[in-house]
Amino acid sequence: MTSIFCCSSTKPYKAARLSHETKFNDFITWAAYPRETTETIDALPSSDKVPYAMQLVKQINYGPLESKRYFVVNADGDADKAFVEVSETWLIEANFEKLNAYKNFRCGVHNRFFEVNFYKKDPVNAHHWRASVARPGGEIDL
Repeated sequence: MTSIFCCSSTKPYKAARLSHETKFNDFITWAAYPRETTETIDALPSSDKVPYAMQLVKQINYGPLESKRYFVVNADGDADKAFVEVSETWLIEANFEKLNAYKNFRCGVHNRFFEVNFYKKDPVNAHHWRASVARPGGEIDL
């Protein structure tokens, strides 16, 4: 199990108010230190029941990436498990697309930078699906 944020000293960095503010607040409140999670493979929610997803990118401040993790709303409604960690492959197969909505956080104690990105289900018919740069993908991330 690994913690989502490094410690309780993580603070917003250049905070901006977004149209999806409540969803970001729900995720940040749930993920507050010392929340720990592992990728859940056995009990993945049905993608039909998941309205949105969050990506958490962790890196050394002005340095290399340490991790990219994806979380989706738990369809079961268990308040303690409001979000479930999923793999990037699950997100791609479920047809989620990254929107231009993000929030940044910084931990001065551990010199870490966190970016939280918002993903929403792509409304395009999956039958006519084409690869999109907006989709998550380790091989195409710029």
